[in-house]
Amino acid sequence: MPKTQEAPKSHGDKGATQTETKINFTKEMDFLQKKFLKGMEILTSPMDAPTATTPSELVYQEDRMKVFHYIPTQKKVHTPPLLLTYALVNRQYMLDLNPGRSVIQYLLNQGIDVYLIDWGYPAPMDKFITLEDYIEGYLNNAVDKVLELSGESKLTLGGICQGGTFSGIYASLHPDKIKNLITIVAPFDFDTDTGLLNVWSKGLDVEKMAQSFGNIPGDFMNNGFLLMNPFRLVMDKYIGFMVNIDNKDFVDNFIRMEKWIFDSPDQVGTAWKQFIGDCYQKNLLIKGELKIGAKTVNLKNITMPVLNIFAEYDHLVPPACSREFTKHTGSKDTEIASFPTGHIGIFVSSKSQKEICPRMSEWIIKRSK
Repeated sequence: MPKTQEAPKSHGDKGATQTETKINFTKEMDFLQKKFLKGMEILTSPMDAPTATTPSELVYQEDRMKVFHYIPTQKKVHTPPLLLTYALVNRQYMLDLNPGRSVIQYLLNQGIDVYLIDWGYPAPMDKFITLEDYIEGYLNNAVDKVLELSGESKLTLGGICQGGTFSGIYASLHPDKIKNLITIVAPFDFDTDTGLLNVWSKGLDVEKMAQSFGNIPGDFMNNGFLLMNPFRLVMDKYIGFMVNIDNKDFVDNFIRMEKWIFDSPDQVGTAWKQFIGDCYQKNLLIKGELKIGAKTVNLKNITMPVLNIFAEYDHLVPPACSREFTKHTGSKDTEIASFPTGHIGIFVSSKSQKEICPRMSEWIIKRSK
């Protein structure tokens, strides 16, 4: 028997399929256009997602620098107090960025007495401020004020990124005032080619840049940071934003992060020139040759307990810059904590509240009265 043949599809069926495809494509394009327009509206409107919402009071101010004391949330407060300092290049409210996932809130809830330095925004007239002014002037006065207010003779000093470098330098110069030292994603050994920032810094003419700019523009620094990982920091994150445009929590967190990223103060020309030249280019700190005014920084003077936290996927301060810090100190009570996250993930990732903050607070409480 002859095989039965299927009836050929009519031209009408083919036309219907093409029409459906065009309709679906049009709907998809309309959907994407609405998402894009909604995203542009959000990104070009005032970024009003709340940050730095944990209650605090201003307890000291000197020029641009301010010191805030956070209102304790527990009846029992551990002593000595903790004074935190961030880098000059970014704003300190990263530690209190998200009301539900705040490093500051977590520490307060564990009964830790927290103070925080806000370095402020330098003006053109500040271009001659030196590293000595920051460390032996502002930071030293902040430490003295916290000690005065708390009635303690020593405090726990915690520094993040460049603020951690400053804290290590300060602790080596004034070990009599520091009971415990915490450094978080902080560079100390700058002789590495594992980070683009370290590589690029080697070729900078810091004298000419400081002379030309006065203060180094925050936008110049920020654009350099973005170029270190352009796909993830410039493209991928905005694709993720568009995909999650209808998720309010995601959008609020995204806006908070964008606000912080682009809130970049200018860098005081003289201090920036010293930091890049002496640390990134000459690596004087780890060699024991860094001068702060007339004093030479000797990390062996750091004999108090030290907790050194770094991120394994840090593209700004690669692990090689931080990992060996404790070996250069004179402390017999050192602890190293590494986490599989990035430079900013230390503070805002899910690991921050679940692993990093608990590790830090337990370490502080163990060494408190």
